[in-house]
Amino acid sequence: MIDINSQNHYFITKIVKNSAKGFQLIITRATEYAIRAILYMSRQPAGEIVYKKDICKAQDITPAFLTKILQPLIKDGIVGSQRGVGGGFYLAKTPAEISLLDIIKSQEGPVYLNQCLVEEGACEREFFCPVHGAWAEIRSDFMKTLSRYDFAGLAARQVNSPPDSNRPPS
Repeated sequence: MIDINSQNHYFITKIVKNSAKGFQLIITRATEYAIRAILYMSRQPAGEIVYKKDICKAQDITPAFLTKILQPLIKDGIVGSQRGVGGGFYLAKTPAEISLLDIIKSQEGPVYLNQCLVEEGACEREFFCPVHGAWAEIRSDFMKTLSRYDFAGLAARQVNSPPDSNRPPS
């Protein structure tokens, strides 16, 4: 279940009950696949249009789901699309300009860990609750960490992964 407050702000991820381990915060499947698609596109030559079928095959994503997850990325100026013969998708920014935070925000919306952080004054306890400041600091650190991971760096880390099936080994 995705937790949504009354103003339709999405909180980070789904909360999944696992009886052995308690609650876990998990990004949605759409976000996971969006990250995989952007990582794949980041490994292609700069400015190259990537065919939908190639992304789908390399990342094991259905064409309909890929289209769905790329729509918010196109809207946010992260991915571009070209229609027609020879059409496909391309990164509208360099991989170094795209962070994990960008993809998560594009797919999930604003990142919140607790409802008291949605907007100032949303929680009547924020001025005397010792946990409010902790949540704010944790959220800030979390967002900074996600911002540090750009797709140029992530793509560079992937050199030891299996090569793409339709590309010769590097």
